[in-house]
Amino acid sequence: MTDPSHFCQCTCGAVRIAVHSAPLFRVLCHCTICQSFNSKPFADVTVFRAKGVDLPKDNTVVFRTYRPPPAVQRGKCSTCGGAAIELAAMPKLVIIPSANFSDTAFLPAPAMHIFYDRRVADIDDHLPKYSGYWRSEMAFFGRLFASLLRR
Repeated sequence: MTDPSHFCQCTCGAVRIAVHSAPLFRVLCHCTICQSFNSKPFADVTVFRAKGVDLPKDNTVVFRTYRPPPAVQRGKCSTCGGAAIELAAMPKLVIIPSANFSDTAFLPAPAMHIFYDRRVADIDDHLPKYSGYWRSEMAFFGRLFASLLRR
């Protein structure tokens, strides 16, 4: 993808985010934090390099740490309370709920399920399913490093 921007927003539209780079990958996460943060049985999220995303500069997003150490800050819209964005510090990543994009044609297909042992219901698809903390983390970071090396 060259540089046409793709925009996403929370449910009410108060949080608008512009994305100028191709997504690294997409994942379905079943961890209890993602279930709580997204108010859904699992999170369908797309991962981007932070340098390719214009974050909101005002106070439209309220960030919270769900688990120490604060490796990931999760932000909800201060107006509607909808999941808006997650920020990871090392490496600098932006994780956006895939449903926040109205035009999903540029998003890749999901690559895997992680923390599948925490699932609310079975999902019958062809994707690899990783259970447990370490296996899920290794699968996520393995996909991340492979995506970064391709760029």
